[in-house]
Amino acid sequence: MKTIKQLERLRKAHRLIQQECTGTPFEFAVKLNISEREIFRVIEYLKELDADIFFSRSLNSYYYKEDFDLIVNVTVKVLVKQELRTIYGGYVLMQENFENLQLK
Repeated sequence: MKTIKQLERLRKAHRLIQQECTGTPFEFAVKLNISEREIFRVIEYLKELDADIFFSRSLNSYYYKEDFDLIVNVTVKVLVKQELRTIYGGYVLMQENFENLQLK
């Protein structure tokens, strides 16, 4: 569950940076409900993904110098016992998929 929260926080941070409405690092942290130190970790992570992030005193916001897009997709589906047939190498295979699987 922690990973989903982190991905959602990353998506929200990206959106605020794109809209150039983050505020100061402290205000940004409040918007994301995390510590100011954690904001710097999020920014560093985005920089590791090649985001060119800067802070503008005139805008009072972080912004991307170059176009940068981040797509975060999270899908969670609850499977009932009848749907779950077997677990193979970390993938959940449904009965119809399992029958089509050819092992070599």
